[in-house]
Amino acid sequence: MAKVRSNVLVRGISGGIWALVFRQMPNGETYVSSSPDFSRRIFSQKQKDHQARFQEAAAYARDAAKHQPIYAKLAKGTVKSPYNIALSDWFNAPVIHWVERRNGVIQVRASDNVMVTKVEVTIRDEAGTVLAKGLAVAVRDDLWECALDATGSVMVRVWDLAGNVTEG
Repeated sequence: MAKVRSNVLVRGISGGIWALVFRQMPNGETYVSSSPDFSRRIFSQKQKDHQARFQEAAAYARDAAKHQPIYAKLAKGTVKSPYNIALSDWFNAPVIHWVERRNGVIQVRASDNVMVTKVEVTIRDEAGTVLAKGLAVAVRDDLWECALDATGSVMVRVWDLAGNVTEG
């Protein structure tokens, strides 16, 4: 890749011309390279699957960057755009750090790269029958609480803004 210096003919140009590709860098520099040849490229099934996932993520990010103000807020003052933040959110599911029972209250510490939007707590008996179910309330930061008066195994589901769900 060649770097263009002080050439008024190509200053500010980007895109392809014949077999050359011109790229504008964020710092204003122009780079020129030969066009890549993808004519013999064969994608594996995993690559095709990832490309399909990325297309879904891009569609989500285009819309969400315009309609979800949190993405613009998180991008402000960084080199990332709201689209970049939304794309990252789509690919990163929330994380459940721990679940704990304290004095009849189930506490859940869960986080996400953007925000956790909902935490659902379910208590089941040994046979798997649901004894109690409820939504937790955000207490502070990444701490959520749900008051359910039942004994059994606790299952937690956590959602983020992009619709990713984590169970634990």
